[in-house]
Amino acid sequence: MSKTKAPKKNSQLIIRINDEERARFVSLCEELDTSAAREVRRFIRSFIKDQEKPAGK
Repeated sequence: MSKTKAPKKNSQLIIRINDEERARFVSLCEELDTSAAREVRRFIRSFIKDQEKPAGK
């Protein structure tokens, strides 16, 4: 069975957020058995997909 390799993650995005928000976000991710980085990447992909839809749809 051949698996397609995912593109390498070779870039960083530095953001500044409130300590309390970060702690709450990381805690929720842990409760959901996921990572903060995975959820941020998921958000970015979803945002890009939504924004690239043709206008009026």
